[in-house]
Amino acid sequence: MARAAGGEGATYPLSKHCRDALKTVLDVCHRAVMPAAVRDEWNKHQSVFASRWRVAMVARKKLILEDTPPDDLLRGEVEAASATEPGREAMLKDVHLVEAAQASDRTILSLDDAARSLFAGASRRVRALRTIVWVNPGSEGDRARAWLESGAPPDAAYRLRARTPRA
Repeated sequence: MARAAGGEGATYPLSKHCRDALKTVLDVCHRAVMPAAVRDEWNKHQSVFASRWRVAMVARKKLILEDTPPDDLLRGEVEAASATEPGREAMLKDVHLVEAAQASDRTILSLDDAARSLFAGASRRVRALRTIVWVNPGSEGDRARAWLESGAPPDAAYRLRARTPRA
């Protein structure tokens, strides 16, 4: 989201949806958790709008910058749940998002549908993942903004869970 969030004049849907989601987090009573690994990603990729958003979040004391300790049990379960080496590596690269969510409100806002899909698949074996809500403002668009405006309830539709094919 850091790179995709466009300024006030942005009309490209992805830029607009990311901007609107971040603005809603700022304007509604939400807080954001940004441990070092997330800050590093943002520092490399943030747009001008995302940079200003971070400054505003810090000014309002709505940005939690504390590091989340690694959860060795979660990491072990995630590693064991992956069917492929590339999937295992991808999940371990992004497991800090899940750890930060577990330490706060169990919610992740991310554009990374590939990571979401991997964690959802792993949720068959990793029970802790089933409590995580993962919302992609880029693909959810106005629904994500409305969900944030309504307090970001832990809707079952957004929870990580393995999808079973319909017969």
